Amino acid sequence: MSGEPIIARMADGVCGIDAAQWDACAGADNPFLSHTFLSILEESGSATAETGWQPVPIVIDGPGGAPAAIAPAYAKSHSQGEYVFDHAWADAWTRAGGRYYPKLQVAVPFTPVPGPRLLLGDDRLGPALIGALEAVTRQHNLSSAHASFVSPDQLPLFEAAGWLIRAGTQFHWRNEGYAGFDDFLAALASRKRKAIRKERTAAIEGLEIVHLTGAAITEAHWDAFWEFYQDTGSRKWGRPYLTRAFFSLLGERMADKVLLIFACRDGRPIAGALNIIGADTLYGRYWGCREDVPFLHFELCYYQAIDAAIARGLTFVEAGAQGEHKLARGYAPVATWSAHFIPDPNFRRAVARFLEAERAAVAEDIEALDRYTPFRRG
Repeated sequence: MSGEPIIARMADGVCGIDAAQWDACAGADNPFLSHTFLSILEESGSATAETGWQPVPIVIDGPGGAPAAIAPAYAKSHSQGEYVFDHAWADAWTRAGGRYYPKLQVAVPFTPVPGPRLLLGDDRLGPALIGALEAVTRQHNLSSAHASFVSPDQLPLFEAAGWLIRAGTQFHWRNEGYAGFDDFLAALASRKRKAIRKERTAAIEGLEIVHLTGAAITEAHWDAFWEFYQDTGSRKWGRPYLTRAFFSLLGERMADKVLLIFACRDGRPIAGALNIIGADTLYGRYWGCREDVPFLHFELCYYQAIDAAIARGLTFVEAGAQGEHKLARGYAPVATWSAHFIPDPNFRRAVARFLEAERAAVAEDIEALDRYTPFRRG
């Protein structure tokens, strides 16, 4: 593309871009970045202007007219569903007389899963795509642009462009070539092994654990899971982020990437966990229940996920945001990253000072938390 001007455009939603052309930029490893998943969020009414997530993908077309680079961007009218919290920034900007919203968010809505935020069919276009995000922010007088849960390999592109970098922490499980769950347990300290075995026995007493994927998932299963999801969503966020239609479309279009794990009593689901299957990772997404059974959350979301990952030969389990209780279950702390573009120099300086101190604190926390993992030492 040497010598040719690079022109970016704002597309009319994910659904306004050809699926094959989108996926040619996104690749096949991370299912959350697929055209199918993002268009389901849009079509189901989950991520729309009405819910505060107006899809505005930023696209650079190649010489033949097909997209060569895409940023999955959204015009946000609030800060919900991002899992990188900037409410204090919004309050400070508002108190100073500014208007924080709308802002530009490069993300997978409601999904704290690290991955590329610059979908590059042509790797040379990374800096240009970042420049396009900056231009959109300035041209529309937006307070800021944010790329959340950026994969570590793309972080240098944002750093080189001068974006501010923010650190966070998640807990991921790694498969060290285990042949089965007992093989994983053998890597733990004796006391931790006994505690996990005790938890698993108590959690499943009188219950049947069922794994469902592909054509085995029916609308009746989604009805049951919707009940679980609504209960969890109402307690965590006030109202669920996803619509019921989202789950039907997910089952219709991505069933082979879905793993539903149910706990059943007398054939009736009483709890469930939804996972998405990636190229090398099992992603735990949502959980809920209609009965309060001790340790069942740990069983369905963490231990059954480990079982499934080992059986499928997957390398990682990512069990979502936060949760130091995951440490005792073999999930280790890892750093996550976001990048932030703030045009106003005074506001930028204030945020930069905060992030510098926060990054140091996160690094210290990860180092300290790593000492509490249950694995045998020495």
